[in-house]
Amino acid sequence: MSRQWVGELKDGDSVDEVFLLAEKQIRANRNANLYLLAQMRDRTGTISGLMWNVLEGSCDSFDAGDFVRAKGKCQLYQGGLQMIVTRIDKIDGDGVAREDFELQPKADVEKLMLRMKEILLSIADPPVRSLMECFLIDDELTAAMTRTGAGIKAHHAYPGGLVEHITNMLEVALRIEDLYPDVNFSLVLAGIFLHDLGKVREMSFENSFSYTDEGQLLGHMSIGVEMVSEKVAEVERLTGEKFPTETALRIKHMILSHHGSYEHGSSRLPMTPEAIVLHHLDNLDAKVYEFTQTIESDPVGESNWTPFIPRLDRKIFKGERATE
Repeated sequence: MSRQWVGELKDGDSVDEVFLLAEKQIRANRNANLYLLAQMRDRTGTISGLMWNVLEGSCDSFDAGDFVRAKGKCQLYQGGLQMIVTRIDKIDGDGVAREDFELQPKADVEKLMLRMKEILLSIADPPVRSLMECFLIDDELTAAMTRTGAGIKAHHAYPGGLVEHITNMLEVALRIEDLYPDVNFSLVLAGIFLHDLGKVREMSFENSFSYTDEGQLLGHMSIGVEMVSEKVAEVERLTGEKFPTETALRIKHMILSHHGSYEHGSSRLPMTPEAIVLHHLDNLDAKVYEFTQTIESDPVGESNWTPFIPRLDRKIFKGERATE
C-alpha cells in the first residue's frame, strides 16, 4: 500500500499512517475535558490532529520528536485540513525512512548561500562589509543557517528556508536600489541578512520544529542584537579600528523594528528610511510565500476560491488555477 502523504490528504479521507510528531499539547475544553492537539508531519507538509476526551497520562508514552502511527479521518475546519484522531501510538523509529519526514527546501540552498555571500561581500560601506565578513567566516553559523527555517509554521518553515527568505529579499533590494537614492542600501542589505539571523538560536530544527529555551525567553530580535554586538567587537579586534557607533545603532534598530508594529512583536517602530524598507521587504516576501503556498495546498482543488483563512482574515482567489 502506498504512503498517505500529508500533501495529498483530502476532506473525508480515512488515515492510517506513520508521521513525525512535531508538536504535542494536552488542552482542556470549556467543560474541562482533556483533548490532544498534535502537529504531525512528513516531507510534504504538516497536519493538525485532534483527539477528543483523552485521559490524564494517556499520552505520556509519546512526545514531540517521536514517530507515531495515527489513525483517524480528515475534515475541513475554518479553511484548513485537520485530522480527527481515534488512535495514536509511538513506534520504533529504527526502521523508518527518515528522509520521508524531512521537510524539503524549495530551492538549492547551497546556490542560494553562494549568491547571498556574493551580494553581502559587494556592500559598498567598508565597516558594514567588514561586519558581514565576520558573520560569513563563522562556519558554525553559516552551517546552522542551512538547517534553519524562517519560521515554524507561517513562512519558509523548512530547513534552508531562512537562507531562501534572506536571499529573496536581497535580490528585491538590489532591484529597487536605484529608485531610492536617499536610502542607505549598505544598511538595508546588512539589515536583511541580520533581521532573522537570531532564529538560528531561537529555534530547534532537528526532528521537530520547536523553540529553544533561549528563543522563548529572549526572541530572535533580542538574540540578533546580541549577535551584532558580538561581531562588532570582533570587527574592532580584527581591524584595530572602532566600529561607527551610529552605524551599529541603525543596524540594531532595524532588527528590533522589522516586524513594523508593536502588535506584531516589534519592540520599536521603524524610525529610519532603511528600517521601513526592511520591514516592507520582509512582509512582502513572507506574505507572497504564504498566499502562494495557501493556494497550492488548498484541499478544495476544484473551487476558484480557498476557504476562509482565519490567520489571513480572508479567502484567496485562485481563479483559473483551480481548473488547469
